[in-house]
Formats: sequence, structure tokens, C-alpha cells
Amino acid sequence: MKSLSMTAFIIMVLALMVLFARQEILGVGIVAITVQVAAVLLMIWARLTFGLRSFHAAANPTEGGLVTTGPYRFIRHPIYAAVVYFIVAGVLCHLTIESVILALVAFLGTAGRIYAEEKLLVRKYPDYALYAARTGRIIPYLL
Repeated sequence: MKSLSMTAFIIMVLALMVLFARQEILGVGIVAITVQVAAVLLMIWARLTFGLRSFHAAANPTEGGLVTTGPYRFIRHPIYAAVVYFIVAGVLCHLTIESVILALVAFLGTAGRIYAEEKLLVRKYPDYALYAARTGRIIPYLL
């Protein structure tokens, strides 16, 4: 699972880098910019809630218990959710076949990370299954 997580992370980051290099990631207009600012704030909130123990490239459930407060109360993966929201807002402002393909590649990387992390979290924290049943992965109460 850790190698899948690492590969998915690399795919996600590379797709984001290419979108940035092509200038197809930053939103244009009040709606897109507002969504992207909200995504950044969500990521910061999640990082502050989870703490420094979350900084690792490969999926690696950390010690200290399952975090279910802050944005984790509503979304199992608020950091990945923030990445998805940011990408969608940016790519919708720069719709090209290439930008959509790159967004899908980034989403594939994100999905791989989520899959790997959830497999490991279920093993580490038995109460993760109950938590997962009541929270969405990316969109609160839906997905």
C-alpha cells in the first residue's frame, strides 16, 4: 500500500506541476478565486487540526489516535478535498482538453492516495470503519 501511495502522490504532484507550468491552475474571476481561497483555508484548517504528524510522502498512519475533529468531522480527507476543489476551480477557468486530462490524472493520483491510506487506516484504527460510514471522502455527506 505504501508504494501505491507514493506512486499516486508523485502522479498527483506531477499533474499539478504541469497544470501550473501551463498556467491552467489558478482561477480567474471572483467565483473561482473564492473557491480556491476556501480550498487553501480548508487545507490550512486540516493541517492545523491534524498537526505536524501528517507530513509524510507515503501513506503511513500515525500514532496519536484517529482525528475526527475540525474539518475531519465532515470530510475524511479534507486535504485531498482541498486539492480537488482547487483544481476544479482552476481548470474550469482554463478549459482545454489538456487541462481536463491533467485534472483527471491528478484526481487519479488523489484516488490512489485515498485508497491506500484507507486500507492502512482500517488496519491501524478499528473505529475507522464507523467514522468512514458517517463522513464523506471529498464532499461532505455525499462522496
